[in-house]
Amino acid sequence: MVAYGAEQRVRVPALRAGWLRQAFVHWPFPPDDVQALLPEELVVDEYEGAAWVGVTPFVMADVRPPGIPRALPGLPAFAETNLRTFVRYRNGRDGLWFLSIEVACPLMLAARAVGVPYNPGTLRVSVNGDAVSYTGSRWGGGASYRLVVRPGDPIRPTERDVWLTSRWRAYTRRLGRLWVTPTEHEPWPLRDAAVDVLEETLTTAAGLPAPTAEPLAHFSAGVRHVRLGASRPCVPTPGMYGE
Repeated sequence: MVAYGAEQRVRVPALRAGWLRQAFVHWPFPPDDVQALLPEELVVDEYEGAAWVGVTPFVMADVRPPGIPRALPGLPAFAETNLRTFVRYRNGRDGLWFLSIEVACPLMLAARAVGVPYNPGTLRVSVNGDAVSYTGSRWGGGASYRLVVRPGDPIRPTERDVWLTSRWRAYTRRLGRLWVTPTEHEPWPLRDAAVDVLEETLTTAAGLPAPTAEPLAHFSAGVRHVRLGASRPCVPTPGMYGE
């Protein structure tokens, strides 16, 4: 079972931030379609027999790289949108694999050096009455999206709600190896959400077929105390590849 609260402490963060006005929009996919996009060390994490892929747009706020004290302002807020799926390392540890990340802050492209698939683009998050709108287009073309969600009442998260929203590590690949980045923050305060508008080409640009099922949607006002740890190489455990 995926944990609702952080599974580890990140005592010395490599990055601090807040993730605000976050939407979670997920579709089920055949596991083989998603497995084909993963490195060999990772396997699809299934729920109810399906792989799940999510578009998760949000506002990245108060970003603080190492060495910037809280007494000084962080980077200006900017929009980011992840296309992600759920995986397990072959030792059983669950986490996220990012199929693509759209970002409105060119400074974040430095994270490509550690294998994070950032794409610069023009992104916008806006609020109009009780609706939250997210739009984005990748510089140079190739992928875009438009999403409008209408947050509902706060919910007591079910097992599926937690499974779709709470992960405490992300995997990347660089230098021929798999790396893991730990994450710590307070639990997501979740609401149900209705999807008013959804147009996107992120999934097909990543190599997936276009979604055919209706999406499951959640919304969160966000978490303000995100601590990302330093990435480190994954170390295989004896017997994990069947030796």
